Amino acid sequence: MSASDSAQAFWRDPAMPFAESRRACESRACYRPHHHPTFSIGAVDGGQSVFTGAEVGPVSLFPGTLVFVPAARVHACNPFPGKAWSYQMLHLDADWLHAVRQEYAGAESAAPEPVRVITDQEAYGRFCRLNALLFSGAERCDKEAALIEFIGDFDTEQGLCVAAPGIPSHLAGQIRPALERLRAVPSSSITLDELARLAAMSRYQMIRAFRAVTGMTPHAWQLNLRINLARARLRDGQAISAVAQHLGFADQAHFQRVFKAHVGVTPGRYR
Repeated sequence: MSASDSAQAFWRDPAMPFAESRRACESRACYRPHHHPTFSIGAVDGGQSVFTGAEVGPVSLFPGTLVFVPAARVHACNPFPGKAWSYQMLHLDADWLHAVRQEYAGAESAAPEPVRVITDQEAYGRFCRLNALLFSGAERCDKEAALIEFIGDFDTEQGLCVAAPGIPSHLAGQIRPALERLRAVPSSSITLDELARLAAMSRYQMIRAFRAVTGMTPHAWQLNLRINLARARLRDGQAISAVAQHLGFADQAHFQRVFKAHVGVTPGRYR
């Protein structure tokens, strides 16, 4: 981006509701561990950053690196302490991506999809050209064609694979009622006592099981859910104050702080 461009720029098109893209220049914003309902592709343009969300520990990212993050995978990418970095981030609707993959790949693997970290200049250059096209005034059909072609060409590109942590099936089954409760009433403050009763565990056991299955504590998971819902409501044009109230934040200032910690910009800038 040129010096005259805003530090943060977003692209969305009502004709392509399955995609959203962002460009950030010289950003020092730091993100909490979070996850998206979307499949995300990130590109590091400048500076150095650290990917967290791997069992082996933090992974350093350098300019020219692409990171493919499956939906619902807890992660965070932040600049080195005291430094700034520039990046691009493309979010794709998980159902749309699944349908595209089915068209050309057919059968799907039952194994959880890993995070992939790719340091290939051709792939990075293709992604930059794709994102520039999305931000341009090109026709929708050209944008969608380029997007589908990029996915097909690089969907199996090998790089550093960060496997999803193994989740004991019995733990996933035990905390499912607690997860369903949080999803059903995202704006409500559900106590640890109630979640523990739903999981038939002590509070300590439930917290440990919840973190093992989701990568987050119950409160952090619920905040993340609220922010994902808030993004959708803001894209639909709802007022910030109404979104904050509807999703159970104490006030608009609280909503602003939590939103920026997850998204890197204020709700107003995002909207």
